[in-house]
This record gives sequence, C-alpha cells and structure tokens, in this order.
Amino acid sequence: MKVDKKTVIELQAISRLLRQRIVETSHLAKIPHLGSCLSCIDLLVFLYWNQLSISPKNPNNHNRDRFLLSKGHGAPALFQVLAEKGFFPKSLLNEFGNQGSVFHEHPPIPGYIPGIEAATGSLGHGLPMALGMSLGARIKNIVFNSYVLISDGECNEGTVWEAAMLASSQRINNLIVIVDYNKWQATGRSNEILALEPLADKWKAFGWHVQEIDGHNFTSMGAAFESSLKDVNKPSVIICNTVKGKGVSFMEDDNNWHYRIPNYQEVKMAKKELAI
Repeated sequence: MKVDKKTVIELQAISRLLRQRIVETSHLAKIPHLGSCLSCIDLLVFLYWNQLSISPKNPNNHNRDRFLLSKGHGAPALFQVLAEKGFFPKSLLNEFGNQGSVFHEHPPIPGYIPGIEAATGSLGHGLPMALGMSLGARIKNIVFNSYVLISDGECNEGTVWEAAMLASSQRINNLIVIVDYNKWQATGRSNEILALEPLADKWKAFGWHVQEIDGHNFTSMGAAFESSLKDVNKPSVIICNTVKGKGVSFMEDDNNWHYRIPNYQEVKMAKKELAI
C-alpha cells in the first residue's frame, strides 16, 4: 500500500488541530491522562500520515502494517488520529466516556473500533504482542512491519525486556519500538522511580538497533524510521525525547496533568495557544 506523505508544515497543522480536540475531549468527557496524550500525538501523526502502510478503507488488509499503542492511557490521542484519518466518523467521538461507549481511557479489544489491533493499557504487554505479530509474519511468509509505542515508565516492566531479548535472539527485523520518553510516569520522574538511564545503552546491550531523537521533530522522525528499516539483522527502537503536555505552555512538563482534567477556562487558554 502506498503512503501519501505529508509535508512537515502539514503534519504540524494536523498535530495542532488534534491537540485542540484532545484537550476539549478531556474536559467534556472528564477523562484524564492529558499530558501523556500530548507527549505522543506528534509521533502518532507521523506514523499514520507518513509511515504506516494501512488504509482506513481496508483496515483488516492481510498485508497491512500493525500498530499497537502499548501505553494504552494515550488512547484519546489515538482515537483522534484514527477519526481524522477516516477509520470511523468523527461524530462518534461525541460518545467518548459515555456509558456503553467503546471510546474510553484505553483501546478496546479488536472489532469494536476500526484500526485497533489489540486491547492495551496493562503496561508491558504491547511489545510482546507486537513481537508475536512479527514472528507470525515470518512464519506465514507475509511482509509487514509491526510498530509499538511504549512509555518510558513502561520500561520498568520485565515483560518489555523479556520480549527485547527474544526479538534480538530471533533477529526480528520487522519490529520497531517507539519509546515516548517524556521523563515522567504516574507518581514521579521516570529515572527516580527506577534507574532507567542509560536507556539507549540498555537497548543496545539487548542487541537492538538504537536511535535517539527529538520526538516532536518530524524531520528527525522521518530519518529515524528510514534508518530503522534498513537494518536487516536487528529489531529497532527509536527513543523519542518528548515533553509531557507538549503544546500547551501551562501543561508542559507538569505531571499534575497525568490526572487533572482541564476546566472551561483552561480549555479556552489551550485552544488559543494551539490556534492554527
């Protein structure tokens, strides 16, 4: 499937628009994790507009790329991306957070929302699932890439490193991990909860092709993904340095927005900053 790529300016405009919607939806639905959504939205926009080989017209195509949002609490950002891409009508997001709706804080099981590959949010499970998909592609002789977005706090989980060892030992070269390295997790700085650093060296020691970039720079993303697909002997990880709450000045690098829900005035302030 051909990917019709957007320019950097077009990607930036999409990100700003979706940031506005994410903030407004958090307010209306009374659902948190806003900071986590804003740190990864640029990565999701790049993936869905410039990287993934997947079409909303045929989201179950056998040869499609697979994408898993392992940090499932970022689902509000993913839902906005899928709606904007045309996987389902944008009007359905008016149900977000309502009783009986499939749009909640985490992605549901496949079949309920087009474009969702797996239910996620129990941290540490996304990478093993994506690895299984990549192994399955090898066994069935199908050509596609598996992409999985994980959080830095998620790297506390042992299942991440078990999967990392297996992927390396099997030389799984169609698996790309994207780490949303915003330096925070639920209760504090990621590197203070556990000794996360040196994160790049840890992945290298596990036998991965490792790159570290600015996770809000679309040009850097393009170069990194291109490089990740050139290494034929290793799985790839792109460590993306991001800012929690990126795009809204009073939310940036403030972990309170992991839990806080913006009031009406804060929504107005955020949308004014994000105006295109």
